[in-house]
Amino acid sequence: MNSQPSAATPMNAPKSASTPMNTKPPMTPLPLKSILSVDLGRTSTKACVSRETDSVVFIAANVVEKPVQDVRGGTFEPRSADILLDMWLEYQGSGFAFGQLAADFGAKLYSETGNVLQSKTEEALPKVLGCIGFFNDKLKDKDDLAVVISLPYYSQEQFEREKEKVLNLLTGPHVMSFRGEQISLNITKVWVIPEGYGSLIWCEAQTKKPSTTDFSKVPVAIIDIGHQTTDCLMVDNFRFARAASKSESFAMTKFYEQVAAQIEGADPQSLTLIQAVNRPKGDRFYRPRGVTKPTNLDDILPNLKEAFSRDMCTRVLEWLPERVTDVILTGGGGEFFWDDMQRLLKDARINAHLASPCRQANALGQYMYGEAQLASVTVRSPKA
Repeated sequence: MNSQPSAATPMNAPKSASTPMNTKPPMTPLPLKSILSVDLGRTSTKACVSRETDSVVFIAANVVEKPVQDVRGGTFEPRSADILLDMWLEYQGSGFAFGQLAADFGAKLYSETGNVLQSKTEEALPKVLGCIGFFNDKLKDKDDLAVVISLPYYSQEQFEREKEKVLNLLTGPHVMSFRGEQISLNITKVWVIPEGYGSLIWCEAQTKKPSTTDFSKVPVAIIDIGHQTTDCLMVDNFRFARAASKSESFAMTKFYEQVAAQIEGADPQSLTLIQAVNRPKGDRFYRPRGVTKPTNLDDILPNLKEAFSRDMCTRVLEWLPERVTDVILTGGGGEFFWDDMQRLLKDARINAHLASPCRQANALGQYMYGEAQLASVTVRSPKA
């Protein structure tokens, strides 16, 4: 990966966070020691501080702002609670609860006005601060912290506007109290890349085998099927084709709505429903609140899954640029619909690849993006 810095330098690397391509690298080393990668999923936030696959933490995407006294943990508990079940912080006089704790307070996975979903930039700051709090003991230098984050790519204009907002929100010093522990930090570098691009970086960096496609040499499409959006990115020899790429609001949200419509009293945003849908066959039971008998999802998922896969594949093929021969499926939906979509893409004579591990690939690739950005500004000798 480090031998191909261009793989981690798409067109949208912000000027304030990286060295422009037409300037010389700085003459002093960049002393950054800590990189935090945050994938702002609608089902869960995925974050990591290394490229190890088991280092990625999943935090349910629910978040709510409450009075500080409401989110503070009780001292009567007999033992320390699992952090992931009891995540909260205080920041600038406000309290924020995350994940299961936020869900207990009634927070949904996402909010919308009319048919317009809330921008991921709206909750980016508390979610990033929550991830920093979770990884507090593993961050070597919180006074010089780099953050890599991704956003949907609806259009170049909207992406640039939301990227600038994230840069302004995150960059600079912050003081918070995470679960009662005060933490001071300074985010000095922020990189924002399109959702799904991290999976390409991760897949390209894996150990090559003779039969493995070299994604750095072929036109490839990344299809990141997430909760809120399906991100369709076209990358040609690691050049991000911004005019051919897009994010579409047709993803797992729609599928969960179809499942919930088959069950009386079901909530498509229920964490319990989502977890049940993604369990192995034979263990997929869901009981809405107030209902006496759970529904066996195995009775309804196969037909819904096959129909949804066909719809998704049709949309992908309608978008897919002619010169693309290889497609990487990633995200929770990419893994969920892999069997059906792989077959459908094969019928269209498209080589399909599944990022592995699928739900972690974006966060891991984003971390590697940060590594490559730092390496690109490391001191080089005059003769290099």
